[in-house]
Parts: sequence; structure tokens; C-alpha cells
Amino acid sequence: MPNTAAARRYAGALFSLATEQGDVQTIRDQLAGMNELFDVNPDLRRRLFQPLHPVVERRSVLIGVCKLAGLHKTVQNFFSYLIDQRRLVDFAGIRDEYERLADEAAGRLRAELRCASPIDDQQRERLTAALTRRTGKQIDLTIHVDPSLLGGVIATVGGMVFDGSLKTQLTQLKSTLMKGNMQAMPATQDS
Repeated sequence: MPNTAAARRYAGALFSLATEQGDVQTIRDQLAGMNELFDVNPDLRRRLFQPLHPVVERRSVLIGVCKLAGLHKTVQNFFSYLIDQRRLVDFAGIRDEYERLADEAAGRLRAELRCASPIDDQQRERLTAALTRRTGKQIDLTIHVDPSLLGGVIATVGGMVFDGSLKTQLTQLKSTLMKGNMQAMPATQDS
């Protein structure tokens, strides 16, 4: 889900509060836990996220869930506020943006790597080290096997894409050969 401007604002406000309280990681973990709870319980998600039920009822249910889970008072208040503002539907974007802010503050970047086949631990370490050198930040690497790739890898790091796929390399080679071929062709003269 793309992070809307509203999701960025709400995440920024929560992150600022968590930073003041020194609870950035605790709140991050609890937001992730609530996201997992919503994922495994679609009925709960539906009841809370769709405004078919009165705000008071939805807030009561969500606060009850937060208390049962032993969530931080800041998280409880935040969820209550989201329901009041009819922004609980932005929760996934808010959580993603909060995680991005927490990573940035800690000097970490999330990176996604698409590769044609599984890679071993040694290759993973080399790729992580290379991306760390390239970005100057600690890399949290997630790897996805993408059988549609012929070979090579495509890394996405902080909005930058490093495309080392075989398809891209072949396209570049073709382009280079075509340029070289065009330069080697003799010029024609008009009479």
C-alpha cells in the first residue's frame, strides 16, 4: 500500500512522540504485532476498519484488544485517535512509514533483492556488504526468488534500483554493439 500524505503525517507524529519517550523500538514491535493480528483475523480487521459500526463501539473493541495484548499506552491512544479521525484505514501505510523513520534514525536501510534462484548465506553476506558500502548504511536485506529473471539480481534500496539482471546486461550489450555497428558503417554521400 502506498504511503499517503496522511499516513506520513500520522507516522511522523507517532515517531516523534515515541522518540521523546525513548520507546521507538517497543512501539515499532507493537505496531507490527497489531498488523499480524489484523492479518490473521480478517473479521476483526473488517469490523474495525470499515465504518459500519459506530465509532464508540469500534474504539471500545480496539482499546480492549490493545489492553489484552498489553500494548503501550501511547499505542492504545494512537489507535483510539485513528478511529476518531477515521484514519484506521491508513494503518498499513502508517506502520510502513513508522518503520522507515525508525530505520532511518538507526542508520538502517531496507533493501529488497530479486534473484533468479535462491542464494546461499555467503552470497547474501557479500551482497549485504556491497550494498552497505554503496549506501553507507546498515542494510536489512529481504530476498525474493523471481523465476522470471533469466539470471543476475535486482536490488531496490531506499528508492534506488541497482539492476544487475541478465536481461538488462544483454540489453546494454545490444545497445553498445548497435552503437559500435552504426559508427563502423561508412557515411553515404549524395550526388
